[in-house]
Amino acid sequence: QVQLAESGGGLVQAGGSLRLSCAASGTIFSINVMSWYRQVPGKQRELVATINSDVGTTYGDFVKGRFTVSRDIAKNTVYLQMTGLKPEDTAVYYCYANVRTSQLQWPGNVYWGQGTQVTVSS
Repeated sequence: QVQLAESGGGLVQAGGSLRLSCAASGTIFSINVMSWYRQVPGKQRELVATINSDVGTTYGDFVKGRFTVSRDIAKNTVYLQMTGLKPEDTAVYYCYANVRTSQLQWPGNVYWGQGTQVTVSS
């Protein structure tokens, strides 16, 4: 099994910054994709950023250069550096990973973290 542990959420004023981290642990052969999603009550979960070993990085349109996703492959960890935060960025942020647990497994399994709350005050 694989677990994703998120950290770094909290309360910040508009214009401030936060750095989210998500560490994967367990039986891991390789991780092809790690992503951040966010969700507010009553709305669908939306993609914030993805880092893919083959494609690189992609971002949701609303990011507009404010966030940067990065990854430490050796630590199986993905980061989301958020700057210029706005009240509308308030949401629960979820980590996503597509993980192969053995060399013979393809495609990998999808895992989600438990979510971390980000609240931006005006």
